Amino acid sequence: MAKRVFLLVLDSCGVGELPDAAEYGDEGSNTLKACYDSGKLSVPTLEQLGLFHLDEMTYPRKGSPLGAYGRLAERSVGKDTTTGHWEIAGLVSERPMPTYPEGFPAEVLEEFSRRCGRGVLCNKPYSGTQVILDYGQEHLSSGDLIVYTSADSVFQIAAHEDLIPVEQLYDYCRIAREILQGKHGVGRVIARPFVGTYPNFTRTANRRDFSLLPPKDTLLDLLQKQGMDTIAVGKISDIFAGKGVSRKIATHSNDEGMEVTLQLAGEDFHGLCFVNLVEFDSHYGHRNDVAGYAEALNRFDRQLAQLLPLLKEEDVLIITADHGCDPSTPSTDHSREYIPLLICGPSIEKDVPLGTGSSFGNIAATIVELLGCNSLPGFCSYASEIRKEASR
Repeated sequence: MAKRVFLLVLDSCGVGELPDAAEYGDEGSNTLKACYDSGKLSVPTLEQLGLFHLDEMTYPRKGSPLGAYGRLAERSVGKDTTTGHWEIAGLVSERPMPTYPEGFPAEVLEEFSRRCGRGVLCNKPYSGTQVILDYGQEHLSSGDLIVYTSADSVFQIAAHEDLIPVEQLYDYCRIAREILQGKHGVGRVIARPFVGTYPNFTRTANRRDFSLLPPKDTLLDLLQKQGMDTIAVGKISDIFAGKGVSRKIATHSNDEGMEVTLQLAGEDFHGLCFVNLVEFDSHYGHRNDVAGYAEALNRFDRQLAQLLPLLKEEDVLIITADHGCDPSTPSTDHSREYIPLLICGPSIEKDVPLGTGSSFGNIAATIVELLGCNSLPGFCSYASEIRKEASR
């Protein structure tokens, strides 16, 4: 039985198109392949864990993996961050969260503007870096808030930190979150603060996500009710609206997220450390920066090599993703892809192929069983396949 599980989500690191990818406009997407084909990818630690041994992969394979490896399909409808993380935690979304390719309806914006006491600019799907370039000056002169969306289910509010203090921007996001319920219940309201002067506006690390409350209990609730620790690193707590989280640690970069994880590996806790590394998605996938994405994976791989020796006998490490965001395609949005599943630790068998699983929720089922809790119905647990005989 495991005592600690470290679950690392490489945000958007998909490993190939799902069978229904064409329905989402994502036919041919493969985030990992884009990075590999760049010639800049060097991830020896992930290779040792079996990253290039997943189903239907054609990359050169070196040696036998040091743990269990497979890939998972998404059962939920959608391809956004909230849906992906909720399914990882055992909550399948049967209906897509609403999107607004033509902008938000008047009744939403009128109520938002009335309650905030400020007007609204833009109200279109937009690139986050381009929107502040195009609307930043008008925002500073008028005091109106820049509201925009994307192909995902998001309501984003950009504001200059010199005009709108960060905490005030967060309050505006809370107002939007209260309004955006029911049929307009977008997955996330996102604060997008920026600084600088035209044309050199830059977004800051003070982004914050305000998610819908999960409609049912997830892995986090189940573990918390069993008296276990549920430590949320990065934007995990925001994605679950704090539900089931016993300890929240905010981070502002992949490097900081891994530094916190390394520190937590030295602490004594019992339960789950759930980590999101968002920059793969926000800095490289959405910006179609193939080389940058590959280099970010390389940096993570070096930090991963530092983490592995810190794992204790009763520790399990799981590495996965929540969707794709192929930086080599014309689209700057998420892509409907399989996600990787790499599992290792002192008590985990080596070279265990898990094939292709039917749901991200298999991760939750596996964690529940590894930690000795009640089974999670509706999903497949790999615990019995991957544990060494002596640890069962």
